[in-house]
Amino acid sequence: MPDLTIPPTPPTPPVPLAALLAREDLGLRQIAGPADPDIVIHWAHTSEMPDPYPYLLGGELLLTAGVHIPEAAGSGTYFADYVSRIVAAGGVALGFGVAPVHDTVPRALVAACDHYDLPLVEVPPRTTFSAVARAVWQLMAQARLAELRRVTEAQQSLAAAASRPDPVPSVLRQLARRVGGRAVLYGPDGTEIAAAGRGAPGADALAALARVVRPAGTPAAAGAPTSATDTVPGARLAAYALGTGQGFVLGVAAPDHAPGDHTIASVAAVLLSLLTGEHQSRTGANRSSALVRLLLGTAPQDVAALLGGERWTVVHAAPEPGTAPSPDPVAASALGTALGSALIDLAPDVVRVLVPADREPEPQPGWTLGVSASVAPRDWPAADTQAARALARARATRAPLVRQGADGRPGLAGLVPHGEAEAHARALLAPLAGSPALTETLRTWLSLHGSWDRTAVALAVHRNTVRQRIARCAALLDADLDDPDVRMELWFGLRHL
Repeated sequence: MPDLTIPPTPPTPPVPLAALLAREDLGLRQIAGPADPDIVIHWAHTSEMPDPYPYLLGGELLLTAGVHIPEAAGSGTYFADYVSRIVAAGGVALGFGVAPVHDTVPRALVAACDHYDLPLVEVPPRTTFSAVARAVWQLMAQARLAELRRVTEAQQSLAAAASRPDPVPSVLRQLARRVGGRAVLYGPDGTEIAAAGRGAPGADALAALARVVRPAGTPAAAGAPTSATDTVPGARLAAYALGTGQGFVLGVAAPDHAPGDHTIASVAAVLLSLLTGEHQSRTGANRSSALVRLLLGTAPQDVAALLGGERWTVVHAAPEPGTAPSPDPVAASALGTALGSALIDLAPDVVRVLVPADREPEPQPGWTLGVSASVAPRDWPAADTQAARALARARATRAPLVRQGADGRPGLAGLVPHGEAEAHARALLAPLAGSPALTETLRTWLSLHGSWDRTAVALAVHRNTVRQRIARCAALLDADLDDPDVRMELWFGLRHL
């Protein structure tokens, strides 16, 4: 007795029956059964057995020339029994070859296929069964190639999204677009942190599925599955526990389950794991210990060993104009990952990253960076000042990254305490406080040595606009901007503003 459980179909993309019927070289014609565009076949099989049930795996287009049909078959239940067994075995369509055994398709067979909703396809005499089987495999190969191309393009777009200044929302948007549904990132407590894509049915069911793979309040629940799937009316749901050990979960809801969706979602889950997890091999406990010791008065050089480096650079980063107005925690974390450090300080308008000197900071898409010279831990405060100056220079010149000189020599500005310098700068530049455009124009113009043309290019405005703004600055400040001493003092103030 054969096993009544139909084995799973192979992992190759199925072929729509309509696509096979559309092949003009085959000349196939459907003459019975439902004309459903969703009917797909997984392979073609030829059999002349009167009971094909034991020889079918499910998903077949069964091809026969009717050799097995007895002469009196039309007057009994032969065709009904034959078709019902094909349907019971999971066959999805029947192809009947006309000639050399039968000149036409038996009418009783047509009636039986209509009764059991089994598509019946007439195969003309000039078309061999081998040609039909070959066409099925060709269509499968084309579908497989299209699936691989789709997955590859999705992987590339997801990787590009992960490098943007807002990596997590970008990855979710790209994932939702690729699967045609909705992508959601859930936090350790089960709340929705970020989401993208059009609304799909089953929002509550998706949240429940996320709790299955990482129950709320238990970031690393023992024995919890790493992924789970479910189906609700109108949507297929999937949840993936991110490999961060922190309880983040990716949820995906799509109206259909297209080939490759699981692979695409898995790639997104890996990227999100990197973006939300620990970014260094050193443990969080070591960082916490270093912080506590610093708060209790330990010198920086005495806790540097816990952080894993003897010399360091400080990086100040600001979002490029036109991107997010202020960095968010996830974007700052992704920036730290790209720079090779998890030591990140997020301020309203700048991100500061403490980077081991053996990791050379490089320009990052969407960010403007100022990098200090390499220093020992005792000189971290000085390096912080250097990075701030480098960032100011980078922003003024529209450069993606500016490094402090390798010698790290302090300038005259270092002789003035920061608090006093900032107070002086605010007083000096108070007349411009209400006009950010004037302040930025003055900063850029001074950094470019008073060049009208270069300033216009840097600010993407007309050179006459630059002249008008600088003239306005001179009037408000009541200063001669041709005087090098005045320019020096203004530049000093702008760097500390």
